[in-house]
Amino acid sequence: MSCQEERRTVTRSSQASFKTMPGRTDTHFHVFGPEARYPYRTELTYAPPAATPAAYMALAERLGIDRAVIVQASVYGSDNSRQLDAMREIAGVETRAVVVVDPDVSDEELDELHHKGARGVRFIATRPGSLPLAQLERIASRIRRWGWHVALMLDGRSIVALEDRLQKLPCPFVIDHLADPDAQKGTEQPAFQALLRLLRSGNCWTKISAPYHMNTAAPAYDELEPLVEALLAEAPDRLLWATDWPHAATHGPTPDATDLLSALYSWCDETVLTKIMVRNPAALYGFG
Repeated sequence: MSCQEERRTVTRSSQASFKTMPGRTDTHFHVFGPEARYPYRTELTYAPPAATPAAYMALAERLGIDRAVIVQASVYGSDNSRQLDAMREIAGVETRAVVVVDPDVSDEELDELHHKGARGVRFIATRPGSLPLAQLERIASRIRRWGWHVALMLDGRSIVALEDRLQKLPCPFVIDHLADPDAQKGTEQPAFQALLRLLRSGNCWTKISAPYHMNTAAPAYDELEPLVEALLAEAPDRLLWATDWPHAATHGPTPDATDLLSALYSWCDETVLTKIMVRNPAALYGFG
């Protein structure tokens, strides 16, 4: 059997076992609309797709997701109501949230957000609709009291520029989507090396997600495999998995969340997958 045939066989068998991992956690998804009830707050850099709580519940059922983290999208600015309402509307999945706050957010507001399930504050360096990065250290110091983390959506340029500041943060921080490396450029590219150095600090986590932003083709995402292997060698206890549903800000055909899950099953054994999809997110987000 060729390597390609073996890969296809592993993928088919892994899809059949998607529902066999209790506690599987999707650490990054969004809900959008209806716009009449939840108006967009910022200048749009992409057209948000329709994404209802019911549609996410169907995805969770298909992929065997028991726990999930809903992440504030840039189009809503610091109005977290769509995501917080969705947490109540999504049945059968234990949820947490990552929110965007105003620079002058009060302790009382943070207390309320914590009670509702928030466990992190998001900074978005790649588009408007978030806190300015000038507030990074101050917000990180404030949210430490609640055991929260900072979540950052970065690209290759910004992770290199921010590396020294991130190393000094007083709370854990999460890099969304591996900071969108170009998978074709391999593990030695400066942005990916910066990510590895940050992971060595023990304070950094990162999400294996949104491979369609990384110059690698579905469904196999072959070019991503060496990067995942390097991440596993460096920091297996700091890796997370996410669907990035509903795959906003993508071009071309809508990605299938099953593809990345299948690829991970073909690259990793069950022990590693349980760490990435169950144990690691439980530790970071406080899932019981």
